[in-house]
Amino acid sequence: MADRPAVTVAAVVERGGSFLLVEEHTQRGLLLNQPAGHLEAGESLVAAAAREALEETAWEFAPRHLVGIYRWKPESAAGYVRFAFCGDLGRHHPGRALDTGIVRAVWLTPDEVRACRERHRSPLVERCMDDYLAGRRTPLDVLADCG
Repeated sequence: MADRPAVTVAAVVERGGSFLLVEEHTQRGLLLNQPAGHLEAGESLVAAAAREALEETAWEFAPRHLVGIYRWKPESAAGYVRFAFCGDLGRHHPGRALDTGIVRAVWLTPDEVRACRERHRSPLVERCMDDYLAGRRTPLDVLADCG
């Protein structure tokens, strides 16, 4: 159905006061986003968040909590339902190729993220970061995977 929002996942990764974002090519130019992407068939939300983080940043990521569930509907699309996770940053694989369209992974402080709001892929970038900073955490067991 064309008016059904896409299910997406995002990794909200903080290290030493900075957040891991990706700079990516979009139809609107070079924009910033959390490592994020679409849920694939047969994949759990948690596995999707870990996969997207690795594919887009070359960093291993282990989701530990759900930060929030967000609905965003831009004017030109059916919209998205985003499940945003925070967790543990693992090993970096600097020689790993990044996903198509991803230029690089960058670390930005909250002030730097807010200062470049016009370069955010969506309003979800700042909202997910702010919810993480506010301490929003939900245990992963609220996500029932029933097969």
